Amino acid sequence: MTVALLTTPHLRGTADERLDDIVARLDVSLAADPDLSFQVAAFHRGVPVLDAWGGPHLAEDSVMVPYSVTKNTIGLSIGLLVERGELDLDERVSHYWPEFAAKGKLRLTVRQLLSHQAGLPQATPPLRWDELLDHHAAARRLAESAPFWFPGSAFGYHAITIGNLAAELVFRVTGRTLHEFYETEIRVPHGVDFHLGLPAAEDHRRVPVLPMIRPVSDASAPSFSALGPVVFAMGGDPVDIGNDEVSWRYGHPAGSGTGTARGLARLLAAAVTGVDGAAPFLSADTVEQIGQQQVRGYDEVLHQHDRAHAIVFQKPSQQLAFGGPRAFGHDGALGALACVDPDSGVAFAWTIARGPWPGGADPRAVALARELGALLSS
Repeated sequence: MTVALLTTPHLRGTADERLDDIVARLDVSLAADPDLSFQVAAFHRGVPVLDAWGGPHLAEDSVMVPYSVTKNTIGLSIGLLVERGELDLDERVSHYWPEFAAKGKLRLTVRQLLSHQAGLPQATPPLRWDELLDHHAAARRLAESAPFWFPGSAFGYHAITIGNLAAELVFRVTGRTLHEFYETEIRVPHGVDFHLGLPAAEDHRRVPVLPMIRPVSDASAPSFSALGPVVFAMGGDPVDIGNDEVSWRYGHPAGSGTGTARGLARLLAAAVTGVDGAAPFLSADTVEQIGQQQVRGYDEVLHQHDRAHAIVFQKPSQQLAFGGPRAFGHDGALGALACVDPDSGVAFAWTIARGPWPGGADPRAVALARELGALLSS
């Protein structure tokens, strides 16, 4: 294996020589679209094989909010607690968090809570942004709320609230906020350039997320279930979760962490394959547990018919075919993606300044993650 500096006209960085065709295609994409700006990174069995960037809006060390790709920090933090025997996925949530038992939630398990089965994608009445961007306020309100469906009877994307629910669970188990646990147990020890709450010293690297551009020819209307408008109707002053300082300074674990593609790929590699010659921080057994599919089918919130989740993480689906059957990760609303496939040993991440319409993971990223897994494991 030889990793070398790129000499392409538009793409910068380094890549394994086996990826020459991929590098050439990425360079052509940059040449064809002067506004396209992305970072892409991949590790194979803990070794960097791709670390590249291009376009006018992102530099090598630019950090940005990749929206729900941030949820990978939740899944791996939970995984570390499972690894240490401090959290049992089949225990009742109320065992750790007694107040959560209210309104018919006594028997809800940790496994159900963390796979979007709890029926709590929103509180009643709806949460305000100042409650969501708080270590405990939203969790208290969610614990007091009745689920929208009988827990375990269905699933629906808890787009923001899964961050507050998981964070409170981590706090009840460890006495530390999820932010503190992730920072001290994962980010710092493994040299991960991805933050839950951007430190002021890193502000100079931050770049905004740019809005998607809707094609003039697209006259379609968003499709949601009856729950969709309720779930996304946050109260209080509106917040741009990717660009408002109140959001990225706090670093909501479900949607407003800040970092690089390199950092995200390293995060997943450190957990599953290890990096820099070190052992992974999760055992193969724990990786199997948190990466195992828990639900698949109709999403009660997003009105999607083939959505699948593991413990927090997304699983490959028709819309998100990023890897093999044991792969897991998460995409972001405006184009980003970070995922890992334990079978191929590939950890992959893509951040993009302006994602393609209509949102969700950039199809180029999904296809590239799948291609890298097939190429490098052959």
